[in-house]
Amino acid sequence: MEIRIDSAVLTEAVAWAARVLPARSPMPVLGGLLLEAADGRLRVSGLDHEASARVEVEADTAAGGRVLVLGRRLLDICKVLPRGYAELAVEDARLSVTSGDARFGLSLLPLDDYPAAPALPEVRGLVDGDAFASAVAQVAVAAGRDDSLPVLTGIRLALDGTAMTLAATDRYRYAVRTLEWKPEGGAHPEPADVVVPARRLTEIARSLAGGGPARLALDSGSIGFESGGMRTTTRLLDGRLPRHDKLFALGDHALAVTERAPLTEAVKRVAVVAEGDSPVQLTFTASGVHLQAGYEDDVASQHLPGTLGGTDSMTVAFNPGYLLDALTSLDTPEVRFHLLGPGQRALLTDAEDPAHRHLLMSVKPLV
Repeated sequence: MEIRIDSAVLTEAVAWAARVLPARSPMPVLGGLLLEAADGRLRVSGLDHEASARVEVEADTAAGGRVLVLGRRLLDICKVLPRGYAELAVEDARLSVTSGDARFGLSLLPLDDYPAAPALPEVRGLVDGDAFASAVAQVAVAAGRDDSLPVLTGIRLALDGTAMTLAATDRYRYAVRTLEWKPEGGAHPEPADVVVPARRLTEIARSLAGGGPARLALDSGSIGFESGGMRTTTRLLDGRLPRHDKLFALGDHALAVTERAPLTEAVKRVAVVAEGDSPVQLTFTASGVHLQAGYEDDVASQHLPGTLGGTDSMTVAFNPGYLLDALTSLDTPEVRFHLLGPGQRALLTDAEDPAHRHLLMSVKPLV
């Protein structure tokens, strides 16, 4: 194999494929990246037992071929290459990487021991890369981090007609986002309801941003995406997330509306004195919202304009980290608080008919 390629393009391709490499593996070859050169293209592939990634980029291919090298070592080399073009060539039992006056050598791993990459599942349709990336980011903040409850570390992805629903919860909050997609196979596509690892889906969604429509592929055990020269798959999680329909049905409730950006800054400001799990308290009235945090002499407060309907006054308190996650995941000037009362569910939305909803459990107000 002998190729010439822009070093920035090579670095981006290697970094994208290397993100699926396992930190540790009993199979050393799974720490490798497969480089395949042919017909003016370089393909870089990586995989582990849970996910796979493949990207194709343009390159001058003087001689084609396939090699397997340590992925993270290759990425480290790519990051320090001088700007310009890099030349990759196989010399005996190593891959040489040359750029300007810099030259590196990498040992080759045995190709015969490298497992075949999983095939892309059945393509279900198309989703806009930018819209999907934004939607995943909005719900991923509510996904759990406790690996002892693996299903809660995932994001629910449900397909029903032309509507896609993304949802995540860690039992203390629940985020739901709906968006449109274009299914293949007519006006009545087969519905689907799966749970995808949140970390993997977040990485995938970020890579799809700016790439236009992406193909979504799905079967009973895995999900895949393909956009431009990039293709990736990941295994699904077993189980189902709790249904959100009844949780989000609040019945009679108060509605408070205030500006989102000033409220976000105010929460950050007063939370400086909130130690540990100490909450931030919000008292809503018809004239605005009063924020308060801290105890005894170590306190902070701020008042912001706003409106309240359905009651004269309502005081609720939230974990400041959870509240900030919810506020920053919204992307509209105003935020609407649908309130039942202290210590009960509170629903944050960005419009009267919202595509994005974020449910929080309020905690005991400050004494």
